[in-house]
This record gives sequence, C-alpha cells and structure tokens, in this order.
Amino acid sequence: MTTPTDPFSTLALHGAEEARSAAAPVSPSPVTATSFFADPSAIGFSANDMASKAPPFYTRWGNPTVSLLEERLTLLEGGEGAVCYASGMGAVAGLFAARLKAGDHLVLSDVCYAGVAELVNDWLPRQGIEVSFTDTSDPAAVAAVLRPGQTRLIHIETPANPILKLTDIAAMATLAHDIGAELSVDSTIATPIATQPLKLGADFVVHSLTKYICGHGDALGGAVIVKEPAHLAALRAGVLVHMGAPLAPLSAWLILRGLETLPLRMEKHEANARILAEFLQNHSAVRSVLWPGLAGAPQADLAQRQMQNFSGLLSFSLHKDSAATAQRMFEEFRTISYAVSLGKTKSLMFHIGTEDILRSSFRLSAASEAAYRDAAGEGVFRFSVGLENPADLIADLEHVLGHG
Repeated sequence: MTTPTDPFSTLALHGAEEARSAAAPVSPSPVTATSFFADPSAIGFSANDMASKAPPFYTRWGNPTVSLLEERLTLLEGGEGAVCYASGMGAVAGLFAARLKAGDHLVLSDVCYAGVAELVNDWLPRQGIEVSFTDTSDPAAVAAVLRPGQTRLIHIETPANPILKLTDIAAMATLAHDIGAELSVDSTIATPIATQPLKLGADFVVHSLTKYICGHGDALGGAVIVKEPAHLAALRAGVLVHMGAPLAPLSAWLILRGLETLPLRMEKHEANARILAEFLQNHSAVRSVLWPGLAGAPQADLAQRQMQNFSGLLSFSLHKDSAATAQRMFEEFRTISYAVSLGKTKSLMFHIGTEDILRSSFRLSAASEAAYRDAAGEGVFRFSVGLENPADLIADLEHVLGHG
C-alpha cells in the first residue's frame, strides 16, 4: 500500500517544535504573555544591536510564541526565515520600507487588495518612490514598464483580490532577476497549501495571517517569509521595531492554533467553493463567476500549473440590481454572513462596487479599467466560501437570488 504524499499536515501541526520533555504541552506552546524578559545584557540597549538569533529581550523585538509561528511559516513556505507583524498591511508596509528607498521604482499589480493600492497611492510617493501599476497577468506589459537600474521590486498578488486574476510567478521572477530586481508575492488567498512562491523563484512571500492561516477570524497578523536570511534584520528593525508593528503573543498563539488545521480546511474550502461556483455559474441572475478552479476559466492552464488548491474565495457579478441584492443579503441571509474579510471557517459575502473601488483605490489605465469593468460588471460579490454544508449555502443564495 502506498502512503499518499502530503508535505503540509505534519509540518502544520509539529513544525519547529522543541524536543519533547516530561509534562510538555501537546497544544501550541503556552502564550509567553510578557512585554520584557530578564537578562537585558544579552542584547544591549538598542535594537540596532540585535543579532539575527538574539534571545528574547523585549516583545516588540521578538517573543517565543511569535518566533514559533515564524519558524513554522518558514517551513511551510520552504523559506529561510520569517518576520511576523501585527497585520497583513503591517507586513506589506514592512517589506516596502525594508526594500525600497527614495529614487527606487516599484512595479505593482494594478488589481490587488485595496489597502495595498491605497498605501502605494498615498504613502510611497511621499517617500520619493515611483510606482507603475501594471497588469501583471501579462508578462509583456510588465516588461514594458521595467527600468533597469531603478526598478527594485515587482510586487504581485495571485490570485488578486477581488477578481482573482492570476500572475505567473516564475515568469515574473525571471523578469525581475534579469534586471537585478526582486519579486514579492502576496499569497494570502492561495496559502502555502496551494502555492509556494519561493520555490517558483520569488524572493519574498507575504501573508495576511488574519485570513486562511488563522482561519477563525479572531486574530490579526501578517508575515513576510524570505529566501535569503540576510533580509531578515531590515524587515525586523524597520516597521516592526522602530515603527511599532509587532504581532501580539496571544494573536500568534491563536494563529498557530488555526494553522494546525490549515491543510484540512483548505481541502474543504476548495470542495465547497467548487460546488458553489458551479451552482452560481448556472444561475440565471448571475452574469459571471470568477474562480481559478472552474473548468474553462480564462487562466485555467496557469491555475493548474501553479496551484495545488484553488482556495475557497470566489467572486461573481449579477446582470442587474447588485446594490439592492447586497442589501437583501445583509437583511435576509441565514447562514452566510454579509461581512468583509475572507478565509474564515464561516462563509462571508461582501459586495465591492466597481465605481467605488475605481474611485477610492485603483488607478488604472483606460485599457485596464475597461478590462476590470468587463470582469466585474457593476460590482463583484466576493464570496469567501466556508466549511458549512454547501446545501445550506445554496439555500441562502436561492432565497436572495431566486431559483434561477
């Protein structure tokens, strides 16, 4: 009998555990809920003196519970180290602050998490950093905006929030490295269960731990996992230490608890998402369904090549009455929660109006705006499919959308 290969389940449960001793806890290590540690002479007064393997000193600089989470994430992503932050946005800000300076050029997915787009619109130009928003699903479009000697980082999100457009990680890594730049990948929606970007050539992987990795919607967190350990010191000393964005030990413990079931949850999220995507695809009120795992999806070949799991997030648009339907969802859903965020055990739905996101977050070229409108219609319903019985989720949708 052949034992199935599963590189994740044991790592998610036991990765980076210390050698067991008598009366050792079986659950994740107890929360080290302290703001400081004894033996301050172990490091020195300034965080600038902190070595990469420094002992615990001050929880803003590092904490044993947080360190365990960092080590486990490193193993799951096949990296050489990780730094955790208080949120996913903290992780993105920490990465940009560590790798970019005045005069540098960043290439960014033109469709991405709205918070990242707004950070780049509002903050980076004030630091003297130039930005090109580009359709990173098109390698030729990316190649056209690269500036050898000035472009330092290409940052992609795959799948991209909220229309789940994919980017070829290996192709982007080649483009970046050919001009001496680096590639970072926001893999929040994919998770390491679907994709391990470092193995495809990326230099950094970013996660909002708040989402699938935590899985329970009860803790904020973010992480950057690196290919080169030399990058860790700057990632830790910048936004985390000097700008004050450490992950709280209790949040780290909650995320570790969620991480233990990530492989099983992603299997169920994907299975449920497939059922719901196929239901919606055949519903008369639905204009389009966006999910990488659908047969005939525009980027199905790339999805099959790059993703081992298609995740539980899908988006769909309606032929008409999107805003009114969103209000009905809020008032009448029984199982699905009408709420922001994604990756929770329970299903979440939220309408992202096209005019709203184009006005507030994205800065698209005319061609890119036309492509976004074509994909999203008057707005997408971002549906984070949970772990419920899919028949109950379908019943909720039939109640609001009609029976097709």
